[in-house]
Amino acid sequence: IKTPVQFGEEEIFSMHKSIEDSIHDNFKNLLLTNHGDRVNNYDFGADLYPLVAEFTSKENFETEAMNRISAAVSKFMPYINLIGFESRPEYINDQFLGTITILIVYSVPVLGINEKSIELVLTVY
Repeated sequence: IKTPVQFGEEEIFSMHKSIEDSIHDNFKNLLLTNHGDRVNNYDFGADLYPLVAEFTSKENFETEAMNRISAAVSKFMPYINLIGFESRPEYINDQFLGTITILIVYSVPVLGINEKSIELVLTVY
């Protein structure tokens, strides 16, 4: 039995009904996209996964991650103001596990959106 594609609250293709939710989702997609992932738009995205794969220290990671995020936001979503950034690499017995959790706080002043946060878990296998 085939069922038609549905757009609703609990469906895979549900749509956002507010601009705030759309911006949040688009920002998340920008952060999770690597260079080369989009056909005909090679430099779209923050390109963060290669940084996780090359992780050497939290300080180096945070500096480069913020540079990449800032560049992607200024090019593709310039209406977003970045407010805060925090990263938490996962370790067991001083061994890096290939997973970093990133928390980004942002605002969209033109729409009155203040201090919204997004958390990403980046894992390289």
